[in-house]
This record gives sequence, C-alpha cells and structure tokens, in this order.
Amino acid sequence: MTARKWRAAGLLTGMVVAAATIAAPQAQAHESHHDRARVVGYFTQWGIYGRNYNVRDLVTSGTAARLTHLNYAFGFLDEQGKCVSADAWADYQKPFAAEQSVDGVADAPGQALAGNLNQLRKLKKKYPDLRVYISLGGWSGSKYFSNAALTPQSRADHVKSCIDQWIKGDVAGPGVAAGIFDGIDLDWEWPGSPANDGNVIRPEDKGNFTELVKEYRKQLDRLPRRQHGDLTAFLPANPNQIDKGFEVSKVFRYLTFGTLQGYDYHGSWESTTNAQSSLRTPKGDPTPAPGFSSETVVDDYLKRGAPRDKLVLGVPFFGRGWTGVTNANHGLFQTATGPAPATYEAGTEDYKVLKSKVGQYKIYRDERAGHAWLFDGSTFWTYDDPTEMRRKARYVNDRDLGGVMIWSLDADTADGELIKALARELSC
Repeated sequence: MTARKWRAAGLLTGMVVAAATIAAPQAQAHESHHDRARVVGYFTQWGIYGRNYNVRDLVTSGTAARLTHLNYAFGFLDEQGKCVSADAWADYQKPFAAEQSVDGVADAPGQALAGNLNQLRKLKKKYPDLRVYISLGGWSGSKYFSNAALTPQSRADHVKSCIDQWIKGDVAGPGVAAGIFDGIDLDWEWPGSPANDGNVIRPEDKGNFTELVKEYRKQLDRLPRRQHGDLTAFLPANPNQIDKGFEVSKVFRYLTFGTLQGYDYHGSWESTTNAQSSLRTPKGDPTPAPGFSSETVVDDYLKRGAPRDKLVLGVPFFGRGWTGVTNANHGLFQTATGPAPATYEAGTEDYKVLKSKVGQYKIYRDERAGHAWLFDGSTFWTYDDPTEMRRKARYVNDRDLGGVMIWSLDADTADGELIKALARELSC
C-alpha cells in the first residue's frame, strides 16, 4: 500500500555511573488532566479560504467544547531546516470581521496580531483547558525535515527556531504570538521513506528522528513555563514506513503521545475499491495478509514497544472514492476506471458532502470489519459516518488506548455530527 495523506501530511538507553544505572529522561507530563480520553483535532490553516471554515466554527458547531487538543496545521521548514510560516496571511495577517471572530469582536487595523493565531488566542481564553499545538510538516511541508535532523547542530538549530517562532511567539514579531501554543506536533511524512515528490530522504533518517525528538524534549523542558512543553508526532500506518523511519520504543519515551494514521489504507491511487479506514481487515480483502486496518496499525505499534495509553488512533472526517466501478459485491473490491469526481480533489470528499449523497446512493456496512461505504452502481465512496465513529470510540475504550485524532475538523457538518458521535462514546 502507498499510505499517504491527501492534505495540502538517538535515545540514551542509560549510562552506568559508579556502577549505578541512570535512566534516560522521559517525556514530561505537561498535559492538563482530563476526565476523558484525548480528542485531538486538526484545524487546517487553509480552511479559511475555499471551505470558509474559521476558528469561530469550532465554537458554533460545538466542536471546541469536545476537544482536548487542537493541532494547527501547518508550519513549514526552510531548506536549512528552520521553522517558517507556511502562510503569513492566514496565520497572523488576515483581519476577521466581528461575525467571523470567536468573541464577536472585529480585528482592528494595525493590531499586533490578527489571522488564525489571534483567533486561537481567543479560543483558548474561552476554553482554558484546551491545549493547542503547532503541527509542523504535513504531506506538502516535509521536504526539508531530513536536513533539520541531520546533525547535532542542525537539530539544535531547528528546535530552537521552532520554539522561538511558535512557543515563544516570534513568528509575527518578537513575542507577539506568545502563549498560544502549548506544544509541538511533528508531522514528518516520512523519515526514510518516499512521500511527496521532492522530499529529501536519507537512510539515516530513522536514527536522526529519534535524536530530533530527544532534542525537542531537552529544549522544551528548559522553558520557564513547563506546562508549555508537550511533544507529539503523527505516525504512519504502513509497517514498512514504520520500520524504515521510527525506533518506536525509543521515540515514545520522549513523546507526550503519538497519533496513528487510521485512514488512507486504500484510495483512488489504487485501481480496486477498498475500505480506507476499516477497524478490522474485511473478509475477502484482496490485499496480501494481514491487510490494512486500524486494529493492525495499533497492534503493530504495541508490538514495537509503544505504550498503550500514548497511542491516539486517527479517524477520518473525509472519504475516498472511485468511479467506473464494476457493479458487483455492492461495489466493494471491484475494479474502477479512476477517482470519483469531488468538490476540491478527485477521489476525496468531506463527510458533510458525502452525507448529502445518502439519498442518491445506497449505504452498506460491514459490522464485523467495521466500515461503511456508499454505492450507486458505478461510483463508490468509503467513509466513516456516526455509526462507525461510535464503533471506533468503543474500540479505543476497549483497548485502553489514549484517545482519537481527527483529520480534519472542517469536513464535519455545521453542527459537529461526527465529533459528537465520538465524544459521546469515549470513556469518561
């Protein structure tokens, strides 16, 4: 499988001193204590454009009240591996009118901070327990991660630049955006494996990633306000990408938690329809055993030494689709002629749009494997609806996992149908 996202997605083992073993430093528990499992959602920087999805919509939809963590996607890296804004207008320049603002107050001309970051500051004031992270990289922003991680000096310089830009708030001017971000989410796609065209890849990326998270942990723990020291990472579903890029048991010693790719198991880059986010491998799946499923992803990380309570399972608020599909087996595991037409990108559609197609399509469901799809005789969409979201939340509860992660919040309905289904089922 080519596991990918559509968006745009050296540990010390101890030293013996005077015959005593000194353990390597662990990730500090900077997270606020919550009464329920983590609910981590990605807010896309560019959603304010075509989708007209603003930070305020997190409030009006009821989404913000159900989140424990919000990842702001994305910050980029330059060729030297330093952190930079991917879109200054969206991040801190765009003025929002009163009706677009979290608190109903319009941005004033010449104010020091505008854009999404100012709205995030207002959101945190309204929801003080919400932890907000800057997510670095993504599918189209991981080109220079390998450069950043290459040497001790490049790692130190990269981490310092990212902490200065995003945690200390220098991205919009010295200290202007301070106090908005509580941590950093690393979304390097992928160490040691090809992903987006043009990415720099090196065989030593795997060990260098471990050294990079170690450097992050060291510098974050030096911050005066220790609660601003969370560190997370987005991790792939494909076992080949895991083994080429991640020393799992070592990396998790420095992470607050890790989010697992719980989607894009299949998509229109393949010629045969299949489930993009099934909970278990479906019967009859033509993919070589054991196939791809959320259960296999979780088990792969547990086998490699990841702590159960630090595994946060990704769930999609979007679907994958094919057209020209053979009319057999309700469209499942059938050949197709290409990606299904869609609003923004062929083969990919928001849940809120797919929900509106239910009257035109018939919905099918595999209760054992845990996935749903739509089929009209020629076009096939694999997606998660509230029923499947509740099923995945129960799975997270049953396996004592650390929570769920959502890509991405702008694809939900205006009243937050999917996140409500998730939050209702997660353990309290």
